Amino acid sequence: MTRDYSPHYSEDSLKAKLAWFARAAGRELIEKVLILYHTLRAPSTPKWARAAILGALGYFISPIDTLPDLIPGVGYTDDLTVIVAALVTVASHITPEIKAKAREQTARLFGESAIEIVRETGEEEASS
Repeated sequence: MTRDYSPHYSEDSLKAKLAWFARAAGRELIEKVLILYHTLRAPSTPKWARAAILGALGYFISPIDTLPDLIPGVGYTDDLTVIVAALVTVASHITPEIKAKAREQTARLFGESAIEIVRETGEEEASS
């Protein structure tokens, strides 16, 4: 990523983007964004990792990106690529608690029941 997107990040703009585009962006992307968000807020996350997260979340929020978000089917491909790259970069700072919190918030955004969350969690643990 050659352009600095971190100035586009703010907690309010992230919440607005999540609320507005949750269904269009899809569950997978939203959960990954929330993992980055909670990793950013974790006191143990070092500055270099925060910088990587801010850049990725800023890109996600920015109205100007490689593929416009409103293009059906492909609009969020570039966002997902940037978010996944940031996740890989900061993976050692993502705790099971952060993943659980992101999963729960994603479930609420998408209207999933607690039973579905528990079932999904059990499936993930069984496949690990």
